[in-house]
Amino acid sequence: MNRFSVYLDEDAMDADLVSALRQRDGPVITPIEENLIGRTDEQQLAYAAERECVLYTFNVSDFYQLHTRWLEAARHHCGVILAPQQRFPIGDQLRRILRLRAARTAEEMRDRAEFLSKWG
Repeated sequence: MNRFSVYLDEDAMDADLVSALRQRDGPVITPIEENLIGRTDEQQLAYAAERECVLYTFNVSDFYQLHTRWLEAARHHCGVILAPQQRFPIGDQLRRILRLRAARTAEEMRDRAEFLSKWG
């Protein structure tokens, strides 16, 4: 199965989550490593799409709207995972992301928005 890589935006970028995902053989990219701190949501999604990564964010409203605008404009991205901030502890975030990665291929995530709450 072609598992997807994850790009954690600034809000969701937690060192413990990044480390735990990487320990489970999950390719993970962060804005701090790529020198993208302070970039707009549009730039973050464009970068994730360019790197063929699914973007993980706590910024649910803005990124869902951005996802919708991209689809309406026939622009493509590699997927967005939306999670409300402070709703899930790190361990729960990890389990849910891993369930999603096990259930969806990179191709199945293309142009898709998934809510982390669905993967409990």
